[in-house]
Amino acid sequence: MSRFVDTMVATAASADERGMTTGEPAAPTRRTWAEVHEVARRVAGALVADGLAPGSSVAVLAGEPASIAPTVQGVWLAGGSITMLHQPTARTDLAEWARDTLRVLEMIDARVVLLGTPFDALADVLDSNGVAYRKIAELAGSPLASPVPVDESATALLQLTSGSTAEPKAVRITHGNLWSNAKAMETAARLDPEHDRMVSWLPLFHDMGMVGFLTVPMLFGIDLVKVTPVDFLARPTLWPDLISRYRGTITAAPNFAYAIAARRMEGVEDGTWDLSTLRIALNGAEPIDPEAVRSFTNAGARFGMPAECVLCAYGMAETTLGVAFAPAFTGLAVDVVDADELEAGRRAVASSAPGARAFPLLGPPLPGLEVQVVDESGTVRGEREVGQLRVRGEAVTPEYLTVDGPVATQDAEGWLDTGDEGYLVGGQVVVCGRRKDVIIMGGRNIYPTDIERAATSVEGVRAGNAVAVRLDAGTRRERFAVVVESRLAGDGDAERELTKQISARVVDAVGLRPYAVVVLKPGSLPKTPSGKLRRSAAAGLVP
Repeated sequence: MSRFVDTMVATAASADERGMTTGEPAAPTRRTWAEVHEVARRVAGALVADGLAPGSSVAVLAGEPASIAPTVQGVWLAGGSITMLHQPTARTDLAEWARDTLRVLEMIDARVVLLGTPFDALADVLDSNGVAYRKIAELAGSPLASPVPVDESATALLQLTSGSTAEPKAVRITHGNLWSNAKAMETAARLDPEHDRMVSWLPLFHDMGMVGFLTVPMLFGIDLVKVTPVDFLARPTLWPDLISRYRGTITAAPNFAYAIAARRMEGVEDGTWDLSTLRIALNGAEPIDPEAVRSFTNAGARFGMPAECVLCAYGMAETTLGVAFAPAFTGLAVDVVDADELEAGRRAVASSAPGARAFPLLGPPLPGLEVQVVDESGTVRGEREVGQLRVRGEAVTPEYLTVDGPVATQDAEGWLDTGDEGYLVGGQVVVCGRRKDVIIMGGRNIYPTDIERAATSVEGVRAGNAVAVRLDAGTRRERFAVVVESRLAGDGDAERELTKQISARVVDAVGLRPYAVVVLKPGSLPKTPSGKLRRSAAAGLVP
């Protein structure tokens, strides 16, 4: 039987008045986890009555957390697995989106799409492409008496990866994977259902939002305040406002969001918020910039926010969500290392010299997981020796689903190659960058994050919107370019001055001059559906 489902059902009966608040800021609505569960039982009853077989894949296309929560729980109660489809935006070509979505549905063998607000209007698109769907608002069958039994190896979640939807791939997360990682994060974050309250705007089609800020609170009965990414982007200060009004203790976001929040908080009058209750502000899902973290904690200090609340983390969908968490309530800790030794010697030698590189310490592996560093031949590297990071444990997915069929993720000893480069120090994980993105010039391994941080430090470059890309990768004349977004794009003199400053700042940071600096208008950089910058696609924008 699934420990995950059993616990979720038990929590619904014992969580008292704890639950989820949705609809902020316009029309906040609160439902207890018991009330969410009762709706989920009706969803499950309707799905079973429709003939949903145990183990069937169900796709969900919806944006409102209030309807998503009981829907996904209902699918799990009915014995099915969930796939949150990538959501189209106002700029999406619907014909292209439909083609990509059809490939995904075929790949995961989904029998039905559950369609909810604000995507009800896409019913015609699904109809014209022969896709079976049910509207979430109409899923109100007789309550399912008890969950459909599934075992620990059954699929709970098919998490679409952040790559191009034209080449879809899904991480298969089993009930055992999900339970193991949720329990490990509960331990590492010291979750306390009696006192914690989680506040989030993260998208539910991304693993951090779906697992960390919907499934985990629903599983353990933690109070949750949930808004949408659209709400945050429309008004970034809504985030600290909600933490203040609801006395939030836990939140999370990628690094770029903390940079945005810091800038917006600077103009807010002292005393507007009380952020003193915040004990975890998890930073993960993309490279962590220590300066952006410090900007956030400095901005939050005026509102009583403790700097110790920052929790730097390392995670990926392949481990369900978390790999390593820094110790709770210890704040940002960095490892400062010699740049030359790192780039040429592949060693992280502690240094305080000018030009040294600073990497956040991401904490020890979560309970039940192991992290190892190996060289290209698979030989284990020692302390502070840079190599390929790999992970194994109960939370690690057994396989990917691809358009060509399932692909195993683990080697004969159970290790999964993360695709990241890094090292271990004092038992803590340090990530230097994605292996495929490392720029190799003159025998040096240059990490694009160093270049990107230098570029975004120039006034006029949008926070979190700079990309360093490899050109002529693997050749003797490998080069790199920098592509940024700025409101100065198109203003000839201002743009030329901006490119000059970016180039100079990059030279100062890494000792190398970019082949080109490209300035784009806001919203032009290619990103994944979850908002991550796509370096390989950005390379195509360099003339």
